[in-house]
This record gives sequence, structure tokens and C-alpha cells, in this order.
Amino acid sequence: MKIISKEAEIGGRKLRLEVGRFAPLADAAVLAQYGETIVMATVVHAKPREDLGYFPLSVEYIERLYAGGKIKGSRWVKREGRPSDEAVLIGRLVDRSIRPLFPENYADEVQMTLTVLSVDLENNPDVLSVIAASAALAISAIPWNGPIGAVRVGLKEGTPFINPIETEKEFSDLDLIVSSSKKKIVMIEGQGNEIPENQVEGALSFARNETGVIITLIGDLQKEVGQPKIKLVETEIKPEIKESAQKFVKEYLEMIFKEKLGKEIPGSGDIEALQTFLANFSVEEKKNAAKAFSYYWKKIFKEKVLSGKRVDGRGVTEVRPIEIEVGILPRTHGSAMFMRGLTQVLTVTTLGAPSLQQLIESATGEESKRYIHHYSMPPYSLGEVGRYDRLSRREIGHGALAERAIEPVIPKEDVFPYTVRVVSEVLSSNGSTSMASTCGSTLSLMDAGVPIKAPVAGIAMGLITGKNEGEDGDFLILTDIAGMEDFNGEMDFKITGTEKGITAIQLDIKISGLTDEIIKKAVSQAKEARTFILGKMLAVLDKPRQKLSQYAPRVSVIHVDPAKIGEIIGPGGRIIRKLIEETGANIEVEDDGSINISGMDDNSVATAIAKINGLTVEAEVGQIYDGEVKRIQPFGAFVEILPGKEGLVHVSQMAEGFIDDPNKVVSLGQKIKVKVMEIDDRGRINLTMLIDGKKKTENTQPRSSFGRGFSSYSPRPRFRR
Repeated sequence: MKIISKEAEIGGRKLRLEVGRFAPLADAAVLAQYGETIVMATVVHAKPREDLGYFPLSVEYIERLYAGGKIKGSRWVKREGRPSDEAVLIGRLVDRSIRPLFPENYADEVQMTLTVLSVDLENNPDVLSVIAASAALAISAIPWNGPIGAVRVGLKEGTPFINPIETEKEFSDLDLIVSSSKKKIVMIEGQGNEIPENQVEGALSFARNETGVIITLIGDLQKEVGQPKIKLVETEIKPEIKESAQKFVKEYLEMIFKEKLGKEIPGSGDIEALQTFLANFSVEEKKNAAKAFSYYWKKIFKEKVLSGKRVDGRGVTEVRPIEIEVGILPRTHGSAMFMRGLTQVLTVTTLGAPSLQQLIESATGEESKRYIHHYSMPPYSLGEVGRYDRLSRREIGHGALAERAIEPVIPKEDVFPYTVRVVSEVLSSNGSTSMASTCGSTLSLMDAGVPIKAPVAGIAMGLITGKNEGEDGDFLILTDIAGMEDFNGEMDFKITGTEKGITAIQLDIKISGLTDEIIKKAVSQAKEARTFILGKMLAVLDKPRQKLSQYAPRVSVIHVDPAKIGEIIGPGGRIIRKLIEETGANIEVEDDGSINISGMDDNSVATAIAKINGLTVEAEVGQIYDGEVKRIQPFGAFVEILPGKEGLVHVSQMAEGFIDDPNKVVSLGQKIKVKVMEIDDRGRINLTMLIDGKKKTENTQPRSSFGRGFSSYSPRPRFRR
């Protein structure tokens, strides 16, 4: 096979696109390399399946552990399992970037597969996957209105920079991925540390400009190896069917906009209407009749909204009615119900020990996550009967968005050393459930007493355009889109943030792209809505609760000298097991000397801390301790002055005068006060009970020169370590 490649420099590194090396039977295959990260994109199409009602595009992102030189950690299973959440999210990222650019009348089944073959520790394969997919579609025969480019944008001190490597992300306030054509933005995914709106707008414009080099590179490759595109043939629909569909839809929507004014309509709103309309046609005509109905339904709906009418009677910038409750589940650590219109979400917070952090295995290694958000949307939330056997990609995606929205305000581990899991249960869905989950997460976290930096709210913005997709300024931005507006509109633009700035942003569209003007208007309008929603939330709960739930575990973290770890754990773990048994607390010791202590009450944690401190604190000469007699020998008594630390009180240091038997002065288990006289170079501790300053009598037996605590005729005991 002849290998053809094209190269360009992006962000100071070389981007290479190669064709002709792998997968010769695929419709198209492209190897994309950036640094030492390599992604192979293959695309295949098949004959259309009848009456699907949607475009059958599937995107599969496959990350093999061998790409990073790793073998799966399980001792029993070495093959990669089902796709990780991260793999699902990258697959969705690619899907959302390429889907809007397929022609509306193209219905072939298309499968895009992205396989990560090599991954370095600097260049994430997510952006490279979008580029590879764009190149594969561009050179294939599949009809597609690309190419597009994709870049990641960071932000340092208000200045955007292109494709930050992993180490640069640590000091970047923004992690933004943008897919775009030369003139319009197609997809946005990002997270920020409360970034002002104007800086986000600047970063988006910067990203669109930077994709131009990538688009040119793909265009050059397409000119050299691109296949002729499949020509699409428009299906002829009888004029009488078109006229019937137009008349029926116009009358039906007139009725809805009039009778339902002030009422929210669940779902897309067209299911009953379509069934009624198709009842008048033969089996042979139903397919074309459905196409005509769908065309006029969206066309007339858009015309009505552009004239200034929303189906539920709201103004363009008006948010649906909001209801909020907090603290509604007595045994959970925090809970909140957030309802906006017919969208209702119950969000619950659970606090746990640091050891409960989620471990994630990937080709780049292992990482842990201490803030976790899970989103669940059961069939009943849509008023439908459905399956419960697996988690949908949509649920994973919505949960990840709400997680990114809140993550920037979660306190650092040294401030709040808990693992935090938040679950959003969608009870009713009619648009923007992920944004309701974000608002509910804020309220639930504050109800749990998590000291978040600032409350976060989210809003979904919609778009209705005129003939030229808004390029001529003929467009309308809708605040807080409901289900019918989401289904029939052209944009779902979700923006979350605090009063100060944006924390997460996500854009999905159904047209070829958005102009800078549309984006700027949407971002500005979203800020107004976000401020309004935050006001509603803070009116119910204005700050995190001062105390944790009585049912939440208590967690503390202390630090000791790593050299002392062995003294805490003990031989075979004997000491730490005893501490856990005696205190009822869970104790986890890290290699760096950090010790995580958790328990169900403050007393167990405090007791464990005191005992650990006792194990690591060194005895001091001249210091007086409350000790306990542990062993009695003819020459004296061994007294525990600190947990696990014993010293010897020689018989000559028990009382004035001669003592022939230590048992006459002390007994096992007796609590006595002792003073440290000396610690020898082997760490042995000599104690005295004579701490009142009195001198010994003349007839006291002389002590040895060492330690002044042992008589000259007494054998030196061996301490047990």
C-alpha cells in the first residue's frame, strides 16, 4: 500500500496525518499522531435500515492499555473490559463534533471507530480523536460537510494558549475543547475556575482561529487521496402529501400555542400529532408522509417562535417556575430537590473516608478521584416503560457535566478530607436535567455541610434561526429550554457557574455551526439567568451548614515523620490493629506520613489521634508523665509513659530509703507519676518516682555512673522493642 502523509505544526508540536498503512478494507482509515500519541480512525458505512427515525451514526472510542505500556492490574482478568466512563465521554465528544455536518437526507448507517494505539504522558488523545475522525470522513465517500479542526485551549493569567500538555494544565484556569470549521464553532466542552464571560468568549474565538491550520491540513490530504462523495437523491414527495402535512401541522401548532399557552408541554410534542396525521395514509405513503410532517413541524414551529411566541407563554429570557427543598431525607448526609418547570431532580450527598476515593485505570496509569457525581434517569421520568439493565451513554455524559460544573468549588483535601459522592435521581424530565442536577448538587452539598467555595447554578440555552442559520442576524436565543424547544430547536448550550464566573460549558448543535455573534449573545443571556437562579437557591439555603449530619463519618488527617510509620503499624500490623480495635476508628497510613482517621463519632477519632500522637511523640528528659506499671522485676518496675513506650523505675528511685521488694511499693496496672531522668544512646528511658525534689538518705545504695537509675550490683535489663 502506498503511504501518504501530511504534517503541520500546532502549538509547537508536529501534527501528522497518514493514510495507506492500516485497515485497507475500511471505507477510510487515518493515523493521526501528535507527539507520541497516535490514534487510528476508521469509518465504514452500510445500507440504510428502514424507518429508524434518526441518523444511525455510532462512534466507538477504544483505548488499549498497551498504548501506554500497561497490563491490567487484575490478577485474573487481563483483557480490557467494557469502555470506561472516560472512553464513553471521548466517544460522545467526537460524535457531537461530526454529527451536525451530515446532510439531513443521508440515512446510511455509519460507524466511526477510534483506536488509541500509543499515548504519551503529555498529549491527551481526545482532541486528536476528533481530528482523526474529521480526516477519515473527509477522505471517504460518505457525504459530510467537513472538514473541521479541534484544539484544546488553556488560560493563564487571562491569556489563552493552545494545546497545553498535562503539566501545563495544572496551572491553567481553563480546560476547553473546541471543534470548528473555519468560520463557525460546532462543539464546545470545557471546565473553568470561575472564568469571567468575556475571557471565555475570547478563548472560543482564539480556538476557532487556531483550527484553521488543521482544516487546511485535512483539506490538502483530501485533495490528494479523497474519494468521490456519494451523490444523494432527494425523495420525491407528492404535492398533495406536502400540502396536507403543511395544513395539518399549521392548524395543530396553532391549537397548541393557543390552548397550551402558559402550560408546559412534556416531550417533543409531536408524537400524538404524527400518529393522527399518518392515520389518513396508506402503508406505501406513510414514509413520505412522515418526512413531510417532520419538515413542516420544525419549519412552522421555528416561524412561530421567531415571531416572539414560546409554546408555554414565557418570554424569551424567562426561566420556568422553580421549587426547592433541602434536608428532605433524614438518614442521608445531605439532600435537595430542585424542580424547574416539569424537570425535577433529587440530589443526595454521601461523605466517606479518603480511602473510598475512586481509582481509575487507563493507558497513562492510575489516578484517583475524590469528588464523584452519578446521574440516573429512569424511564418513568419520561412517562415511559423502559429497561434498567444498563447505564446509558447519555447518563454518563450528563453526570460528567454536572461533576465538572461543581468540581472547581469543592474544597481541597487538606481543608475537607472527605471523599464525596453525589447522586442525582431524575424524577421528571422535560429539558435540562443536567442543569437541574448541577443546581441540586450545590444545594445537597451545602445541606451536607461541605464548605464549597461558592454556589453553582446552571442553565440551558436554546436557538431558533432563520433561513441562513443565523448568519444574517435572524436568530433568537431562548433561556431555559423545555423539552419541545430542545427537540425542535437548533442548539443546546449548557453553561454553569458562580456569581463570579463560568465553571463548565457544553455545546451541542443541529446546524452547521454558530457564529461569534450567536455565542456572545447566548453567554450573556445565560449569565442573567444563572444570577436569577442563584438568588432562588440562596433564598432557601444561603451557606453550607455549620455541622455535618450526625450520620456522617468524622474524618481527620494528621501527619507524622515517615520514619515513625513502623512504630504505628507495629510488627505484622499488631499495633495498628490494636488501635483500630480499641478506638473503633478506621486508620489508614500513607507512605508520606499522612494518616487518615475516620469514625462515626468525634470521640473515636480524637482517641485514635491521641494514641497515634503518643506512639510518635518522644519522651523528654525532665518531663513528668502519668504512667502505668506494666511489669515488675526484682530490680524495679517497667512503666508505660506513652503508648508503646516504657521506661524503668529502679528500686532505688521508688522511695526514700532501702527497698528490698518493688512489689511493696507498686503493683501491676497501678497509675503513678514518674519523671524522665535520662535517655541513653540506645533510647532506653530511666525514670524516677522521686519527683518532689527530696534527697536520698545516706544509706541508699550507690548507683552506677550510667543512668543513675541502676544499682551497681543490679543486672542491666534487656528492653523489649
